[in-house]
Amino acid sequence: MSLIRIEKLKKSYQEASGKLEVLKGVDLEVHPGEMIAITGESGSGKSTLLHMMGMLDSYDSGKIFYSGKQINIKDNELNEFRNKRIGFVFQSHYLLEDFTAEENVAMPKFLATKDFKKSVLDSRELLKALDLDDRRSHYPSQLSGGEQQRVAVARSLINSPEIIFADEPTGNLDSKHSDELINLLMDLNKTHGQTFVIATHNKEIAGKMDRCYILENGILKEETK
Repeated sequence: MSLIRIEKLKKSYQEASGKLEVLKGVDLEVHPGEMIAITGESGSGKSTLLHMMGMLDSYDSGKIFYSGKQINIKDNELNEFRNKRIGFVFQSHYLLEDFTAEENVAMPKFLATKDFKKSVLDSRELLKALDLDDRRSHYPSQLSGGEQQRVAVARSLINSPEIIFADEPTGNLDSKHSDELINLLMDLNKTHGQTFVIATHNKEIAGKMDRCYILENGILKEETK
């Protein structure tokens, strides 16, 4: 069974010049343990698609299924579902500037469990695993760009999500830190079977994934390697 399946997903925006169709009936299946890349030009709708698959944004029509069960975007329990089962890594890390690395990572766990001690302990374990143990008491402004993005990855993992959506995760990194981050994600996939859907304009990164799709003119097509 697929972990996530989307059917005929459509999304449009109303602009001064008329209606802009961003997604024109997108279909996609992602199975547990897969690494999927979605490529496309800037403005093609990659981020929009990831946000809808992760229930951060609504869609005009279509269906989304998780483990065979259709998801209702208006469900009152959707926030809890998303926090416990889905992780996000964005191009901008969105770390809380007044919180340490340890506190940033612990926050989603604390929101889900209200157990502060356990959340901090799990945060420390993750930061240690990502070679950030000596940086856990540092604030975001005291961390390099690569370190901040690794903290964001740790935060996305804290609730052991079934799937992680990464939206241009290397967009603000230099080539060295970009390679380090992608190798980290691939290692997490290999050692823990973590499922990833990664939006990227980088063809080299996309080529390392299990499957690669391109989003053009609102249509998603699988690319052959």
